[in-house]
Amino acid sequence: MPHAFHYAARSDVGLVRSENQDSGYAGPHLLVVADGMGGHAGGDIASSTAVGYLVELDDESHSANETGDELAQAIATANAEIGRIVAQRPQLHGMGTTITALLRSRHTLAIAHIGDSRAYLLRDGELAQITTDHSFVQTLVDSGKITAEEAGSHPQRSLVTRVLTGSRGDQPDLGAREAYVGDRYLLCSDGLSGFVAADTIADVLRAGAAPEETADRLVELALRAGAPDNVTVIVADIVDMTAGRLPPVTPQIVGAATQSRAGNRALRETPAAKAAALRPTLGLDEESETVERLALAEESSSSRRLLKWLGALAAAVIVIAGGGAALYAWSQRQYFVGTQDGEVAIYQGISSDLGPIDLSTPLTKTGIKVSDLPDFWRTEVESSITADSRDDAEKRVATIRAQAQACIAARAKGQTCGADTNPGASASSSSSSGTSSSSGSGSSSGSGSSSGSSSSSGSSSSTGSGSSSTSSRPASTTTSRA
Repeated sequence: MPHAFHYAARSDVGLVRSENQDSGYAGPHLLVVADGMGGHAGGDIASSTAVGYLVELDDESHSANETGDELAQAIATANAEIGRIVAQRPQLHGMGTTITALLRSRHTLAIAHIGDSRAYLLRDGELAQITTDHSFVQTLVDSGKITAEEAGSHPQRSLVTRVLTGSRGDQPDLGAREAYVGDRYLLCSDGLSGFVAADTIADVLRAGAAPEETADRLVELALRAGAPDNVTVIVADIVDMTAGRLPPVTPQIVGAATQSRAGNRALRETPAAKAAALRPTLGLDEESETVERLALAEESSSSRRLLKWLGALAAAVIVIAGGGAALYAWSQRQYFVGTQDGEVAIYQGISSDLGPIDLSTPLTKTGIKVSDLPDFWRTEVESSITADSRDDAEKRVATIRAQAQACIAARAKGQTCGADTNPGASASSSSSSGTSSSSGSGSSSGSGSSSGSSSSSGSSSSTGSGSSSTSSRPASTTTSRA
């Protein structure tokens, strides 16, 4: 069965900080949390630069054997860019960022991690931390000098031993893991894990609310706990794309990565040139230059239609900032099913525009009248249904055609045809479930301050039907989150 992420990303500046130095990205194939550090002018630049370079990976072109290498290469490229920024602006010396990222290729997840942001897995009701903190207190835990519980209140818990700083030796731990329907992943900065107990996090994840509600709840708990630091959370469920409603596919970007240059720069004439015009390196602008901020992920369940458009626009902005003309090329590898002149149609691209740039092209009209569809499918098509490929789009059209024919036949007999044909009405949606039908439970060998059902003590692993492997490298220097 085809797998997908059902995801939500949230970020809050916290109760003390004046700016958000975290960055987060959640898309159909990629989840990233980056926690920047380095003072007023540095942390946000480091984290947004890192996310900008990783966003290019969010497509379906990766094979399971390539995802780990491609993720590592993207992080190395981002790290080199951070080094270049520091070289050109010496006042930013000491800035850096954590990275915790998951890249999906079909049923396989590649994991990359450096710093003290975290990834957790909830499987069969058991929560496991699947990354190991690169922090001073973690070394104390590993050496047996303090317990995991004592690490949570240690006065030097903010000291990290490995982050991306632009140095050549900054390399993440890498691993791989099988994805199973029902798995629920949590990526977060230490603004959550440092202030909300692991058993409380587990309870919220187990509650089975949708990723959007779950992420909102976790941020709320961090703020109630008095979190002074930025709080960034991504919740993602592994779902079966053939069961129930399709998960959202609009990328969500939060935190410092929502910044983009605003100025009097003239737009070029071609889409690729327009993308290249927005390519200037993050962080090298004059400090007095105006910066516009886009609200990208949902702050509440209301205004979803507006935020869907803003999310697509902001995804374009950050992809451009991190990878030049890659935005347009990426968009043209996407497909969706929508409407044209009252008929169901297949499109190439994404169902959004970037200012004057049209990011989608109709390929074919199917002859299926939208008015012939049941209420559920008419709503889905009008909102656009994303497909992994042209063939996948054709398969979705075949399903829609069958629904239309059944509806026409029912109406011919004087029967109603409406919302009761929702294919997900008779079964609970796996996209909001934190449990899995697979046997076994995930366990982690990454030690940290997690408690409750999470376990830790070495590199990450999983048991039962899941599997993972992790390679680690020696610790480097110790960095404080000034």
